[in-house]
Amino acid sequence: MANKKVLKNNNKHEEKDRDFPKLEKDLDIIFENKNLLIQAFIHRSYINENSSFKLGHNERLEFLGDAVLELVSTNYLYNKFQDLAEGELTSYRAALVNTKSIGSVARELGFNDYLFLSKGESKDFGKARLSILADTYEAFIGAVFLDKGYDFAKSFIEKTLLTHTDEVVEAGKYKDAKSVVQEKSQDILSVTPSYKVLSESGPDHDKKFIVGIYFGEEKVAEGEGRSKQEAETRAAKEALIKKKWNK
Repeated sequence: MANKKVLKNNNKHEEKDRDFPKLEKDLDIIFENKNLLIQAFIHRSYINENSSFKLGHNERLEFLGDAVLELVSTNYLYNKFQDLAEGELTSYRAALVNTKSIGSVARELGFNDYLFLSKGESKDFGKARLSILADTYEAFIGAVFLDKGYDFAKSFIEKTLLTHTDEVVEAGKYKDAKSVVQEKSQDILSVTPSYKVLSESGPDHDKKFIVGIYFGEEKVAEGEGRSKQEAETRAAKEALIKKKWNK
């Protein structure tokens, strides 16, 4: 209760702009711990500008939600497509669980209206905002998991994200660079590619990541982007070119 009082007293202008009871009603999820719900929407950049804010940023919740999302989506695809090989299932999952698709779902759910952002981040509505929305969706899943348990989180993911599975498959959206390079490397080299962040720089509202793609111990290529996923995709594209697998 203490946290809730501090939140209301010190941040009245923030609270009145965010109707969390409405969000709970819209999503049919009533949180026992309201602070978990609110924390899911707090970006690190906001805390950097508001150090007295008594709730932390959402990155730990995002970490947890990412793991729950991967398990739920993997299990869903495993059961739905029982004749597909591991590589194809991985491609489907990569197409479903990526920044663009998750961020788009978060936007459809109205998450944009509840974000706590720095002044700089608040002005950016491009790729960076989509990435923040995707991270927030994962943080929200983490909050749901902690407050309501696995089955509730699973149901939420299935209703909001996994309903797009058939659309993704029919449109061939699963054939992105990361999926193709994984299929090729497994078929030709019998190795699964891995990705490693080589450097991270810039302020929260304008991050730059450089990621390397590896086949075993061999670094094949690098990619740069404003999110880890964007950098990984560019690294995968470079790997396809270097291996001449893009023909």
